[in-house]
Amino acid sequence: MHRMGMMIGIKPEMIDEYKRLHANAWPEVLKQIQHSNIRNYTIFLREPENVLFGYWEYHGTDFAADMAEMAKDPKTQEWWTQTDPCQSPLTSRKEGEQWAMMEEVFHTD
Repeated sequence: MHRMGMMIGIKPEMIDEYKRLHANAWPEVLKQIQHSNIRNYTIFLREPENVLFGYWEYHGTDFAADMAEMAKDPKTQEWWTQTDPCQSPLTSRKEGEQWAMMEEVFHTD
């Protein structure tokens, strides 16, 4: 299992919409997340900075392949057409990233 953290900005005027979407996340998208070996997925919001922090645990063996499969899923693609306009990607993210991935520097159970 690999713990992963990521950040992205959120447009202040879209916070309510983003919360509404996630309060009613589509079952097909949740199933795809599971199928992509992601568990314990959580998104936190920090206001007034308007930053989202995402955390998940990856239980697969080929993250790139699992993410490629997720990106090909039509229902996930449709979901992203709803959520992406709410987000404001960080300028410091790596090429090809929507959410900026973070380095784990500490963990304790």
